[in-house]
Amino acid sequence: MEDMQIQVEKLRKEAAECALIRDLATAPHKQQLFDRLTKHLNILADEVEKAIADQAGATERA
Repeated sequence: MEDMQIQVEKLRKEAAECALIRDLATAPHKQQLFDRLTKHLNILADEVEKAIADQAGATERA
C-alpha cells in the first residue's frame, strides 16, 4: 500500500507542476490544456486515494 501512496504523491506533484505552468502560460490554449491536465491528475490521485481507503477498509473487515 506504501507504493500506492507514493504514486498519489507523484500525481499530486505533477498536478502542482501543471498548475504552475498553467499560471505562467500566456497563450489561452496552453492555459486550458494545463488546466485540464491539472484537474485530470488530481482526479487520478483522488481515485488512487479512494482505492487505498477501500483496500484498508477491506483489510480491517477481514
